[in-house]
Amino acid sequence: MTDNAPAQLTRNVVFLVLVASLGYFVDIYDLLVFSIVRKASLLDIGIPEVDITREGQFIINVQMFGLLLGGIVWGIIGDKLGRIKVLFGSILLYSVANFANGLVNDVTTYAIVRFIAGIGLAGELGAGITLVAETLSKEKRGYGTMIVAVIGLFGAAAAYFVATRYDWKIAYFVGGGLGILLLLLRIGTYESGMFKSMEKSSVKKGDFMMLFSNFKRFKKYLYCILIGAPLWYVVGVLVTLSPEFGKALGAATPLSAGEGVLYTYIGISVGDIFAGLLAQVTKSRKLTMAVFLSISVVTAFYYLKSEGITHHRFVWTCFAMGCSVGYWATFVTIAAEQFGTNIRATVTTTVPNFVRGSLIPINIAFNAFVVHYGMIKSGYIMMIILTVLSLFALSQLKETFGKDLNYIEDEAVSG
Repeated sequence: MTDNAPAQLTRNVVFLVLVASLGYFVDIYDLLVFSIVRKASLLDIGIPEVDITREGQFIINVQMFGLLLGGIVWGIIGDKLGRIKVLFGSILLYSVANFANGLVNDVTTYAIVRFIAGIGLAGELGAGITLVAETLSKEKRGYGTMIVAVIGLFGAAAAYFVATRYDWKIAYFVGGGLGILLLLLRIGTYESGMFKSMEKSSVKKGDFMMLFSNFKRFKKYLYCILIGAPLWYVVGVLVTLSPEFGKALGAATPLSAGEGVLYTYIGISVGDIFAGLLAQVTKSRKLTMAVFLSISVVTAFYYLKSEGITHHRFVWTCFAMGCSVGYWATFVTIAAEQFGTNIRATVTTTVPNFVRGSLIPINIAFNAFVVHYGMIKSGYIMMIILTVLSLFALSQLKETFGKDLNYIEDEAVSG
């Protein structure tokens, strides 16, 4: 797209960015709604309160496995059959799963449905970012991916609003309804020109094993995952376990994980705006990531040293931590820009889901540290380890701002 592009093309691009943004909005809504209605829904289907934590962890782990599997499946489909097919298929799957979620009556069914929802959720962000990155000009695609992330992350606020004011079943039905509405809206979207130009070629497309068949390419893929790990640690451990951290810090009143997640995601949306603008001004995504990774250490340490933390301080600290890890769009864009068109959707879909999945080993390591050092010291240790790994990984990646994405990833040599 150029500045003198026809008005119709400009409208199509704006529509595409809007549809991708709303898709991510529904994606985040559904991703978080279980965390918010977990206790109420499990109690309602007859699970004793003493078993809530265990059964809830089982369901969320099953959902996480669905995300990991779905990331691979949708990524391959996106590169073999097209980005648009992923946008339609993924949202249809998790919309149906949402409706089914409002009808479950036992843990096994609940877990199966969340597994299906997880598979569906896995395709949304990667396909949307890939489509936007390949459609906008190389100078402006950072603005497009920034808008997708910012609008999308407000799905967290919507999930909190609906789930805390209405019955848990209604919260799931609303998510399903939003998905179906968006599915109808997507009828007017069009395929990436880069994909269409590659579609008829004989080059390997969506070959997941290409990421492991070449060591240089594999390292680049691993580095893309590592640079996003601190974000999920902040959300998945420091904020999600805020009731436990609150006790360790001597909080006067119990801290609310749901409220913490809400304000953290609002902060991430704000941070994504500043990260996107900083990348555009400096013309460097790597510099932007380095700045935000450094600031995130400061905000996390501030949280961990907040003895006697009050509700007011907790809310603003969560917002500040969210702002400091508001590099989600920048991080996913970096992944999209590192690889060729024939495996770009595979990478862009699997990387954020593998970052989400990294919470499993992060939790294992954190819990191991807690046994020896307690909550607070373990919080410091994990943040330092993950940030050092992320900064190292970032230093090994090439700057991709303004990179021409219209190329094929060679089967033997990384591009």
